[in-house]
Amino acid sequence: MALTAFAINCTLTPSPDESSCERLIAETLAELERHGVTGEQVRAVDYNIKPGVTSDEGEGDDWPQLRQKILDADIFILGSPVWLGHHSSLCQRVLERLDAFLGETDDQGRLVSYGTVAGVVVVGNEDGAHHIIAELFQGLNDVGFTIPANASTYWVGEAMQSTDFKDLDQTPEMIQTATAGLARNCVHLAKLLKQTPYPNQES
Repeated sequence: MALTAFAINCTLTPSPDESSCERLIAETLAELERHGVTGEQVRAVDYNIKPGVTSDEGEGDDWPQLRQKILDADIFILGSPVWLGHHSSLCQRVLERLDAFLGETDDQGRLVSYGTVAGVVVVGNEDGAHHIIAELFQGLNDVGFTIPANASTYWVGEAMQSTDFKDLDQTPEMIQTATAGLARNCVHLAKLLKQTPYPNQES
């Protein structure tokens, strides 16, 4: 069964500069590829995502094209750096635009995001990963995404230091294990939902 994944990296660093979040998302997509999933990663900062809570905020808004990529994918990966213990402002902007899904349904009366599995990637050199994952999981679930078991991977560096994930010579074994689990469980659930979609909400 062919599956696809789409990842939004909410780093504040524009392309082509290095991004720690990009590296861990890339490793996540590589694990998904081991299960036959074709993936793509983009940086939110490279697009004009206008403020708002609709699916199209008018002229110059790049969100509609990103929204379509999310809906076309079987697996959606949302990645954020840690800033002052919280997810980035760009990640919050993405969540606000996803809020529009609450008012959009398919021909079966289901939210348009039903059937799409979501996972979370967090990277930083300060505390906050568990807090961010909890907030992103709740937000994604609220707007209709399905969250598998252990659908997150994260790295945070030692306190009070400046080493970034992108600077590591090798990804720690525990992070590799978490990333592999995220990919494995996302693929498993995406296949199940593709075979047996959520029921008609009007029945």
